[in-house]
Parts: sequence; C-alpha cells; structure tokens
Amino acid sequence: MITQASIKTVMDRADIIDVLGQFIRLKKRGANYIANCPFHNEKTPSFNVSPAKGIFKCFGCGKAGDVVTFVQEHEKLTYPEAIRWIADYYKIQLEESERTPEQQQQQMASEALRILNEYAAGYFHDTLLNTEEGQLVGLSYFKQRGFRKDIIDRFKLGFNPDRGDVFYRDALAHGYSAEVLERAGLAKNRNGIYHDVYRGRVIFPIHGMTGRILGFGARILRTTDKAPKYINTPENELYVKSRVLYGMYQSRQAIGKLDECLLVEGYTDVISLHQGGVENVVASSGTSLTEDQLRLIGQLTKNLTILYDGDPAGIKAALRGLDMALSQSFNVQLVLLPEGEDPDSFVQKSGAARFHEYIKSHKQDVISFRLQVGMTDAGDDPVKRSKLVNEIAESISRINKAEDFALQSHYIKLAARRLDVDEAGLINLINKYIRDRIETEQRHARRAEGLPQTPAAMPDPAILPTEQETQGQPAPPSSDEEQEWQLLRVLIEYGAMPYEGHASVIELMEERVETPLLMNPTVRQLFEEHMAHYKRTGQAYDVQYYLRYPDEAVRTRMASLLHSTPDISQNWSEKYGMEVIPVQIVGVNDVDSTLCYFELKKILHMQTELIEKLPHEKDPLKQMAMQQLFLKLRATERDILKRHETVVFKALKYR
Repeated sequence: MITQASIKTVMDRADIIDVLGQFIRLKKRGANYIANCPFHNEKTPSFNVSPAKGIFKCFGCGKAGDVVTFVQEHEKLTYPEAIRWIADYYKIQLEESERTPEQQQQQMASEALRILNEYAAGYFHDTLLNTEEGQLVGLSYFKQRGFRKDIIDRFKLGFNPDRGDVFYRDALAHGYSAEVLERAGLAKNRNGIYHDVYRGRVIFPIHGMTGRILGFGARILRTTDKAPKYINTPENELYVKSRVLYGMYQSRQAIGKLDECLLVEGYTDVISLHQGGVENVVASSGTSLTEDQLRLIGQLTKNLTILYDGDPAGIKAALRGLDMALSQSFNVQLVLLPEGEDPDSFVQKSGAARFHEYIKSHKQDVISFRLQVGMTDAGDDPVKRSKLVNEIAESISRINKAEDFALQSHYIKLAARRLDVDEAGLINLINKYIRDRIETEQRHARRAEGLPQTPAAMPDPAILPTEQETQGQPAPPSSDEEQEWQLLRVLIEYGAMPYEGHASVIELMEERVETPLLMNPTVRQLFEEHMAHYKRTGQAYDVQYYLRYPDEAVRTRMASLLHSTPDISQNWSEKYGMEVIPVQIVGVNDVDSTLCYFELKKILHMQTELIEKLPHEKDPLKQMAMQQLFLKLRATERDILKRHETVVFKALKYR
C-alpha cells in the first residue's frame, strides 16, 4: 500500500546503472552498458542497459524491464518489496496508506517466511548483545574468535538461548504460526511438543544479494554434545543451498571493484577476512561449487581465487567444482595455505598485509595445481598416472576452445610435457571427452523432451540451401499484433517530432490511423489513452509513463519494445562501414514504414468490404460507384506499396 507519490519519488531517484551495478558487472558500450545476463547462462554479453531510458533488455533470453523489474526478477520479490528495497538503498522514506485486516492477513501469508526470518535475525542478534546468557556464552565465543563489535553488527551474528523453546514461544507471542516456524527450520515438533532447532548455538544469518535474510547457519558450542557442529536452514521457498554464497551481500561491492572473488569454506573465514580488511570474499559453506553459485560470482567478476587449507581434506575440496568453473570461462586460480592454517587463523595471526602477499605469491592456475597435486600423489604408479592423464584431459576439455584457444593450447603443451605423454594423443583424448559430453547433453535433452533416444538422421549438408541461395528471399510477414506494438513504439518515441505538413507525428497518426483497425485490445487502449492525453494537455506521454504503468505486463512489454536494438560500437562502425544516423532520419523512416502498413491494412479492409457488398447491390448506379471506388482503392494500394518499397530501401541504405 505504498502511495503513488512515494513510488514516483523512488523511480525519479533510482539510477538503473547504480542499482544494477550492485548485482552485475556492467561495461560501457557507446551510450549504453552491457553485461552477461544474470537470468540465463551465457558467455558473450547480450544484456543491454539504456541509462537514458532507464530500461534493460537481454537479447538472448528476452528479459526486459526497468530498475524495479530487475530487482523483482533477480531477488524474486513482489513489486512493493522491490520498491521498498530501492527506497532503503537510497534512504527514501516511503508513505504508506493503512492496511485493512484482510490486506494484512494476505501479506502475512505471501511474505511469511521473509518476515519471520527478519524477525528471527533481529531476535538472535538482540539476544547475543543484550541478555546475560547471550553475552556469557555467545558473545564470549565471538570475542574468543577475535571478532569486533562492528563486524558482529555487519554480519548480524546472534545467539539462540539454550532453554528448549524460548524463541518458539516468543515468536508465537509475536503472531508467527507454528507451521511457518517449522517450515523455516526454526522450530521442530517432537511428539507434539515444539522446541527451538538452534537452541544453545551461535547464529550466522545468510543474506541474499539485496540483504534479505534467506536462512541461517548455527554452530553448537558444547564440545561434549553429539549433535552436528553446524546445522543449516532446510531448503524452502527462500533458501536453496546451491544458490547461496555466504557473505555475498557484504562482499559484492569489493568483488566488483577489485574484479576478483576469493572463495573460502566457512562462515568464520569470511568474517575474519572482512575484519582483516579483505572484503572480496565469499564462502561455499561446505558444499561443492555449483553452477548457480558460479553464476552469482560471474555477475560481478570472472576472476576466481579459491583458498583452502593445506591439509589433504582441503586439497580434495579444492578440486571439486573446478571443471565447472573452467567451462564457464572463469580465470580460476588456487592458493593452499600453510599446513595447519585456515584463512581465519592465518589472517588473525599474520594480518591483512602478509595475507595479501602470501596470496599473490602462491597463486597457481587450476591445471598447474592439479598437475602438481596429482604427480605427487601418483609417484611412479602407472595406474595412478594413467588416471591423472584422464583427469587432466577432462579438465582441459572444459575450456571453451572458441573463446580461449590460446589458453587451451598452453595447457595442452604444459600437461603433455609434465605427464610425459604424446601431445597428439592428449589432444585426441581431450576431443573424446568433448564428444562424450555433447552426446550426453543431447541424450538428456531428448529424454527431457520425450523424443526418441536415437537421433534422427541429419540432412545431408550438400542439399541444404547455400547462403547465396537464401539471399534476397523475403522475410516472413510480421503479424498484425507485432505491427500494432511497433505503431505504439513509434508514437511514444517520435510522437512529439514535427512532420512535414503536420505539427507533430501524433497529429499525423490521428489523421491516418483508424483505432478500430487495432485488433490488440491493450495496444488500442494505450493508443487511445495517448491520443486523449495529447488532446487534453497538448503534451505527449514520455517513455517513463509507460515504464511506470500500473499493469506489470504493460511495463515489461514496453521496456522490451523501447529497447529494441543494441548499440553498434565504434569499432564495428569502422570495421563494417556502418554509419551513425541522426535519430531524426531513422525516426522519419520508422514513422513512414509503420504508417504505410496501417494505410495498406485500411485499404485492404475497405476492398474486402466492397467485394462482399457488391454482389448484393441491386442498383446499377451504386454498383458502378462501388466499382470505381474499388479501382481507386487498388490504385491507392499500388501507390502505398511503391512508397513503402522506397521507404524500406532508404531504411536499408541508412542502416
């Protein structure tokens, strides 16, 4: 129930480059910015952001919208939640109208987990700092780890009292149901009695990219207890372990600024490094690296440095997930810390300066690391050496040859020399892994689509049409609906532009476009609203009016429509002889092409009506008049087609 005035304030203040830069790494390209799309996996940027219009569009998956849409999609928020997030980011005080009891109940139902997590995090943090048990047990543990008060506040660390159901009862008193508490993993029912799941544990809230509390990690403090050392929130609508990295919210800006992400294993490693001044660090929380976690990192940087303990368990952990990182074009490097040290203990003892020096001097690329570890383990054992050759070949096969040919070639030569194998044989083995992986992916895709497991024979390339044969073939005609949306785009982008013989393009369209011919009801409604507003005020609606339209479907459709073509870079302009055309020229061509379509549609509609009426007309004079009108319409049709061809020729020439 945020007021429209507050929404307008937020939208006026929000800078799309500033906000999106909190989640993805943007690169300037002409007047716009590009990035790898965060909504689908890609290696070549197709995500385009227009700061002038305040909209984004991915030309790969089709996602489009404004700054609110992005926050909604990326963080899985409702529209009001996204507005609140942006308002919090810019420290804007929102005005909200009072909610009815029904609205409050509906909001509680839809946002129950999120609201409960925020309440629980605040409860645990307050208990840690302001209760006797919290200070004596929880805070003493964190102080023993050397954590300062500001770091405890930054990560919102907490403590759950060791008294059975004290948190559960407090949550019930604040209106949270037992069902939601159990679904959130905060309480558990045993023989009809509920108890706190995290009792007697220190709490590590797990934040999403926007700072929302997604779940919790909890560490037990009693050394004699047989319970697991750490427990986490069970997976639910908010918390999916494979899609979360601990510390990403606190570290995202440093990762983007330094263009490097350090990956460690545990919560305390992240916290200690932050306290030591190393802030570009996240933790996988004991899980193997997943594609979703890599995608989160890849939105900010492609430089990944993995830090692990130097013991055998740390070495084994370091090798998990590396092939996946290579396949996503990460520059992966590894650092093994001195034996007996972890990032937490190392930075506590040595300080940030020595930590940075050690990382810089001990980085190894992933293939060199695997060779070093594997050769030490294999020794002279021929079976182990053969296994190592296959492992290295599979890792190298993950590197995208088209994008990183030189890197792949370097690793092939390095591996052949270190393993003492024939280079050509190693290449054949690498190619085998590539073929096997492609066949496996195709088999899975066919199974998922319910297609026969044996692929149909491919057409003989010799009978496929050549590029020369396909040139000059007409493209399939656009649908009426698409043309109608394009009419609306032209109206919005060029409506206020003067046009020969008319004060504006709007007046030209009013004269030449008949609203009943617009078949799409949404387009017709928006077209009529635009025209009515112009008649009433003498002003055209601007782009922002449509990007803030109350209907979310309209906002999304218009964002995609108004961001229809990406910028052409200066290099491409020079390389391929493309000219930068003034918007006025392109605008005139757009107007003419669009109006020609609707003029022709109107003529054809009138012709159809005459053909249908003519057989039923008995008056010879009226029949003759109808025939003459039909001939005039045909002449007009030819004139329009001729004019349309000229416009198309001009448009192609200019572009």
